[in-house]
Amino acid sequence: FCYFIRLCLEKILLQCILQSRTLSGADAINALRPFYFAVHPDFFGQHPKEREVNENSLKRLNGYLENLQKPGFRSFKPTQLTFYVREREQNSSNVQDSFSASGFRAVSFTLHTRDLLSTVLDILNSCSLSTEHIQSLKVNSQHHEEAKSSVNRPIKWDKTYYSFTGFKDPEEELSQAQRVETTLISWLDDNEASAVKKLKKSLPLRREVEHLKFKLSHELQLSDIRWQRSWGIAHRCSQLHSLGRLVQQRPEVLKDVKGHTVVFTDRSGMSAAGHIMLGTMDVHHHWTKIFERLPSYYRLQKRLLFLEERISQLLGGIQVIYIEELQPLLTLEEYYKTLDSFYNKLCDSRLLFHPHSLRGLQMILDSDRYAPSLHEFGHFRIPTVCDPAALQWFIVAKAQEARENLKRKEEMMITEKELIDTSAEKFSLDRLYKEPSVSSAQMIDCCKRLLEESLPYLQGMHLCISHFYSVLQDGDLCIPWNWK
Repeated sequence: FCYFIRLCLEKILLQCILQSRTLSGADAINALRPFYFAVHPDFFGQHPKEREVNENSLKRLNGYLENLQKPGFRSFKPTQLTFYVREREQNSSNVQDSFSASGFRAVSFTLHTRDLLSTVLDILNSCSLSTEHIQSLKVNSQHHEEAKSSVNRPIKWDKTYYSFTGFKDPEEELSQAQRVETTLISWLDDNEASAVKKLKKSLPLRREVEHLKFKLSHELQLSDIRWQRSWGIAHRCSQLHSLGRLVQQRPEVLKDVKGHTVVFTDRSGMSAAGHIMLGTMDVHHHWTKIFERLPSYYRLQKRLLFLEERISQLLGGIQVIYIEELQPLLTLEEYYKTLDSFYNKLCDSRLLFHPHSLRGLQMILDSDRYAPSLHEFGHFRIPTVCDPAALQWFIVAKAQEARENLKRKEEMMITEKELIDTSAEKFSLDRLYKEPSVSSAQMIDCCKRLLEESLPYLQGMHLCISHFYSVLQDGDLCIPWNWK
């Protein structure tokens, strides 16, 4: 009995010591400032895929950090995260990270630590960021300094302690969790109840959003109402109500919106694709000015279309297109300047393409690249600073491959839609969709494997195909396309 009491007291002492070495929540945020600065989505405005990955990974990271601060938290399931980290200069270390030509690199790491200090250090080290500033943080300074001299080594309990007391061996738990890879079935088992609860709670707002969207689209004769980012249902509902109030207060300013698409995004204006952008942080006064300027936007849009035609003529009939999912969100003015600069460069270079020899092919302008490339879907990605001679050679050499890719794209899109419809019907899903960063080939592979499974958990759910597991705030289930 005395031995048992001594072990219990030692366990309490150990907990106190571990607490003395733990960062506070505020300290953790301060320590992670270099990391947040390197991965914050606002710095990836021209890279929609990378921005979305960082947004979703930050949500999961914040949830992990919040759990660590909860009293009695005992679930230490490893969490894998991927971030795109901005580069200030070339890193000369031996870390095997993939660098892009756009000034950032992809970093993946797994969190399995049990306290804020270790977690913060793991994050910074994984991203090759300095940890020197952590030394200046006050880590429960009074207790830490008192215990520092005597507690520099971890205490390991004998295995008989856990068998005698019934406590779980944390080392064994961690080792077991690392050995067991997350599977779709096990993850659904653990998260279905939470997703169903959130989904039921969101249903009234979802119905209200659909009602408001239909009402405003019909009243204003809009082609569509969309959102650039993955805002929650409550935010979407609020934005639609704001637009509805503007319609009631100033109906005359919306007389020119007929047939257009309204997109709620980070800034107001007209997009390169010709959509009306309403900044979610702007007030009605800013929105009103945008609607009043629509006639001038339409005139600029005509000039932009003419400029695209002129570029097409100089490049053998290749079509200049703008793809929202693959290009930065540009305003009409920004895109016009890009086209104008590229057109002047072509005129000065006097390239010689046979008229209409490239008809049926497509190209997009890319300001983040220095060499032309061919996308798997068949369109050329042409840098605005590309050498004209190299451009001509590349397009001619890749023209046949581009036509084959375009044909394969059409077949792939049809296959993808059929598999989405079949999967949604088999599992009685209310909605099945994918994130923009998931390619059609990945979506096709995912759906084919899903159709081989029996998943009663999914009935009536909203399923999003992504790059990781997550339950969104409104109950949508996110699963990686390459789930196990």
